[in-house]
Amino acid sequence: MRKTSGQLLLVGVTGGIGTGKSEVCRVFESLDVPVLYADEISKELSIANPVVRRKILALFGEDAYLTDGSLNRLWVAEKIFSQKSLQQRLEKILHPTVFKEIEARATTLQAQGSRIAIVEAALVFEAKLDRLLDAVIVVDAAESHRLERLQQRDHVTIESIRKRMRAQGSQAQKLARADFVIYNNGTPEELRERVVFLHKILLNVSHN
Repeated sequence: MRKTSGQLLLVGVTGGIGTGKSEVCRVFESLDVPVLYADEISKELSIANPVVRRKILALFGEDAYLTDGSLNRLWVAEKIFSQKSLQQRLEKILHPTVFKEIEARATTLQAQGSRIAIVEAALVFEAKLDRLLDAVIVVDAAESHRLERLQQRDHVTIESIRKRMRAQGSQAQKLARADFVIYNNGTPEELRERVVFLHKILLNVSHN
């Protein structure tokens, strides 16, 4: 915990695909805890921030954007999946600006009276986003549950899901660095109970 007295408690939520990060965040939102979604912020900045947009165009060319002005995410994803160096260069463009935006929004939330805010991101540790956070929650689930959820949600093959899992790095390494772990192997009701319990702990921390 790196919280300074009187400041907003900024907590990351991460975990591999299919573990249930989004479900955990929805429960926090139902408890009136604001959630900042790093991926959504990244999307916004890739369109609205002229410096970011110019750098992405210089890196990928005109095909990086669709005719409506939005980032051609599937096309870009295919490019960076096959060329690791492109992914690293894109991250150097996006991450600093996303981090600044998260800090700015957290400052606004604190001014509005929020005591806790959540930052949802798939690559909290890999992107070094944890440096901005007071604590990190890692959501975990058995691989069988993750595969079942992703097949039902995305209608893709087991092998394609496993490739995506490998691309996100080691879940074990995430767990080793977690401040809190939420296990999501049960029902939605059980998951909600765990999040509500953790929310009470975070509220107590936010008082200190």
